[in-house]
Amino acid sequence: MATASDANTSTNSGELTETSSNKKMYTLLPEYELRFEVDKAAGSITIELVSGTAEFFGSELVKKKIYKFSVGAKGAIFTYEGCELCVCGEANEVYTANSPMMMMYANLHAGLDQMRKKAEESMNRGPRVLIVGPTDVGKSTLCKILVNYAARLGWTPILVDLDVGQNEISIPGTVGALCITRPADIQNGYDLDNPLVFHFGHKAPSENTSYYNSLVSVMAEAVNYRSEFNNHCNISGVIINTCGWVKGSGYDCLKHAASAFEIEILVVMDHELLYTKFQKDIPDFVKIVMLPKSGGVVERSQNFRTNKRYTKIKNYFYGVSGNLYPHTFEVRFQDVEIYKIGAPKLPDSMLPLGMIPEDNNMKLVPVTISGSLEHHVLSTSYAISKEEVIRTNVSGFVIITKVDTERQLLTLLSPGPRPFPWNILLLMEITFMET
Repeated sequence: MATASDANTSTNSGELTETSSNKKMYTLLPEYELRFEVDKAAGSITIELVSGTAEFFGSELVKKKIYKFSVGAKGAIFTYEGCELCVCGEANEVYTANSPMMMMYANLHAGLDQMRKKAEESMNRGPRVLIVGPTDVGKSTLCKILVNYAARLGWTPILVDLDVGQNEISIPGTVGALCITRPADIQNGYDLDNPLVFHFGHKAPSENTSYYNSLVSVMAEAVNYRSEFNNHCNISGVIINTCGWVKGSGYDCLKHAASAFEIEILVVMDHELLYTKFQKDIPDFVKIVMLPKSGGVVERSQNFRTNKRYTKIKNYFYGVSGNLYPHTFEVRFQDVEIYKIGAPKLPDSMLPLGMIPEDNNMKLVPVTISGSLEHHVLSTSYAISKEEVIRTNVSGFVIITKVDTERQLLTLLSPGPRPFPWNILLLMEITFMET
């Protein structure tokens, strides 16, 4: 590891030259990467590609362009051929290291590319890949790399994110899908003009596994529909990210996702037992690939996950760069209907003798408007009737900032101005308070 005391000396991981207390030059050898964590409350760091070629999770850096990474950012800039990087600012960790895992990821991409070419020749469906593993093994990172590499070659794969806790496509408490037409912007992420998003309402599938599995099936149907009417998306295939719940009912959810999306490739990240179990339970036509996690993957604390969820919601309303200006307005209680999905199960002692308890996990439950709803995030549904809610995607999100029971008015924070066009709102357990 190179440190400030190593200035002007060469190491096996490249060369660090300290030009000032706030500016350092890193020379990376081929197949090395610069890893960084910005956890200091002081601010941010900037990184500039001075020479050579480099990429950030599959998205190419533009030479001489300044990239800013704020507090909370963790990442790695990789080079296949070698490069020189200029880093300005203070971060908890900045170091260079060899990254043999990237060659494995590149080989997986090459295999998927060959499958796409064969699908194009035969006019069949492209590869469908499910990526599974416990928390903090790099599943989201691998998804980014694969879809970015595909987009750089002109393919348009569909990215599906089933991780309701740390979703990359939409805010927490949702599942989403997005057709990737170009590599993700290094600072602003994916182009989110037309995502397909479904409401779940919780941060973990375990809160309502029946509803979660139902959403996965609905999402798979929607992806099939999109692929049927867009041949290039169909050929380009689907990359599916999952959450880190891999034991017990979590494993059953993963098997359900594999079946619903009719996958051809299952990638297991850094979990030998999970790999062995899938070998027994998955059909023979599914190819199972075991990949180790990158040495740059770090364990994220609960506080970090909470902050990331907060940032994701804040970016939805205010933009990554703070360039969006949401609207605040009042809505009458009588003009909206608020529901949550799933009701508590009645204990057997409260049921008449011999009666089987009803499955309330998929039940649409009306919510009484009260002060307890303040700061809750709500999904705005495209559904025009209660019967359509569970299978209908959402149009966006609002936050209840104030409940005035005397005047029977809700104050909403919304991306769009009044008049408020949605009368069916779905309650999330997730809250947001501006700080």
